[in-house]
Amino acid sequence: MAIRIDRKIVDYNVARPDDEAPQAPAAPEIEHMHEQLQRPDRLEGKSYKVKTPLSDHALYVTINHVVLNAGTEHESRRPFEMFINSKNMDHFQWIVALTRIVSAVFRKGGDCTFLVEELKSVFDPRGGYFKKGGKFMPSLVAEIGDILEQHLQHIGMLDVDPLDEHQKAFIAAKRAEIDARQPQKQTDADCDDSAAEFPDGAQLCTKCHTKAMVMMDGCLTCLNCGDSKCG
Repeated sequence: MAIRIDRKIVDYNVARPDDEAPQAPAAPEIEHMHEQLQRPDRLEGKSYKVKTPLSDHALYVTINHVVLNAGTEHESRRPFEMFINSKNMDHFQWIVALTRIVSAVFRKGGDCTFLVEELKSVFDPRGGYFKKGGKFMPSLVAEIGDILEQHLQHIGMLDVDPLDEHQKAFIAAKRAEIDARQPQKQTDADCDDSAAEFPDGAQLCTKCHTKAMVMMDGCLTCLNCGDSKCG
């Protein structure tokens, strides 16, 4: 079929098969945590109760996280803010300062898991305390770091690092052996939730900070994490 051109030809282009091929849609942009990210109207989070012998009043630590790339294969959760509330106003100033700094680090983006070790390495000059279950806390700040570690494990930023089957079997065998050596005593403390989970006289483990080190076969062995002084 002939086509009549009524106007003057000023330019031309050679049509090629590649020009008609449909272009692949651009890959969706992956959203990362950054300080320009606006706070959503609704955030998910968890609250943790902290009761220490240092105060008559408990502290309540709330950590909220944001869900990035929801509904896609790149979906992830990142901490966004931290709040600490208590009736005890003695530590109000440093608690407000701590929560604001930690929240600012969260919103900055990048790897914020280093905060766990930084907080857990703070020691109280007056001495620490044992929390429920026999785990030693060198300070109140260290317990806040322990809570942050739990939350980062909950949202998948930190590995729980569970014991393998061999370690579990080893600890169970050692626990059964030490329990068989001690007479069973049924007291009111056995029904108390705050009763120790490990034998009386157990020493503090320097690895997991739990009072669970017992002497087994001439060697101190932890019944909580399996750490042994004999390697």
